[in-house]
Amino acid sequence: MTSPLRLGVAGLGTVGSGLVRLMRQNAEQLADSTVRPIALTAVSARSRNKDRGVDIGGVAWFDDAVKLAVDPSIDVFVELIGGDSGVAREAVEAALRAGKHVVTANKALLARHGAELAKLAEKSGVALNFEASVAGGIPIIKTLRESLAGNQIKRVYGILNGTCNFILTKMQSEKRSFADVLQEAQALGYAEADPTFDIGGFDTAHKLAILTSLAFGTKPALDQMHIEGIESITQSDIEAADELDYRIKLLGVTLQTESGIEQRVHPALVPKDSAIAEISGVTNCVAIDGDFVGGLLLAGPGAGAHATASSVAADIIDVARGCRVPALGVPSARLKPYKRARLGQHQGAYYVRLSVFDRPGALAKIAGRLGDREVSVESIVQRRPPDAQVGIAAKPDPGSDTAVVLITHETTEQAIRGALDAIHKDGTVSEKPQMIRIEAL
Repeated sequence: MTSPLRLGVAGLGTVGSGLVRLMRQNAEQLADSTVRPIALTAVSARSRNKDRGVDIGGVAWFDDAVKLAVDPSIDVFVELIGGDSGVAREAVEAALRAGKHVVTANKALLARHGAELAKLAEKSGVALNFEASVAGGIPIIKTLRESLAGNQIKRVYGILNGTCNFILTKMQSEKRSFADVLQEAQALGYAEADPTFDIGGFDTAHKLAILTSLAFGTKPALDQMHIEGIESITQSDIEAADELDYRIKLLGVTLQTESGIEQRVHPALVPKDSAIAEISGVTNCVAIDGDFVGGLLLAGPGAGAHATASSVAADIIDVARGCRVPALGVPSARLKPYKRARLGQHQGAYYVRLSVFDRPGALAKIAGRLGDREVSVESIVQRRPPDAQVGIAAKPDPGSDTAVVLITHETTEQAIRGALDAIHKDGTVSEKPQMIRIEAL
């Protein structure tokens, strides 16, 4: 009889407990999927006594994840601890050096140390699988690394953070403020008490760094990325975008340009009639443009115990089947250094919201600043305050400001940023101008 593939699971939080539940519930299906049975042999977590709602009776317990990683009783080390340093990194490196296959959901670890870990896995002749590190249950890693290996990838973009998509969806559909919806997201468990990692765009950035490496055969370069979050998005922006036939989404975008790779995380206006505009709530999606396959869009649950455990299980099954491919799509020795596209050269149209003081000549001065940078305006709309009465012309208050929304023609980011900086310094606006890219999909 074939010997079982013995698993050691470190981390019994949401995903770890979900994986144990999946293995218990779908044991027969797992057995049918491989010629080699899969057995949960050992686990490690912070507390032995915590009620996790799963049965781990008869499974060896390790207080130290690093000791579990090198123990002779396991063949595969499943790391579900999280974090790009500390015990998670130590345990994964120890497992790879000890000749253990590694399955992980740790996006931060891969985004920071993916190239080094891939090299270590190759040296030891073992698999390093991480499907669950990006977009939860969506099989985007396997799609890029294996299914599209015959394509030259031109661009990868998508909604990679469910918390931000939930907030933006609620703001749009229920006309609520950012702060109000964020509170609801925290109450529902979609956002942490400190939500900075999600709403600041950093979670998306970690995932995008991995996708960039897979798409373009480069070493992950998390520090070579433009990152903006959604903290500055207001209900005024949501409403203005709606009137202009757009939705606002937090996107991660990576593409190959003549001067290098552009990888960026930021809010973007996307056309209402685009598929990505329809992705609502906590759902994730990833779009891929390939030279032969054309355009693909994968959508589904981006987080949660079941979706993420499903991806972890798929990686384990690959190991049981004897499937092993280079972790980042190509052998580590062939990973190219990351070359960042020239700063400020990104071209596109932009949405701009200005809070303009009601003073003679203010708009003319703004137009002059845009003209100085050769920024051409496609449309301009003065937005009435919500309590303004239709058909009644109120007397202007010289100290008040008015929201003015501009849509530019295609220009460079350097040009539009320079113009807005000058406008802000002129004192014609009451607050820093809001700028959001319009993404051509």
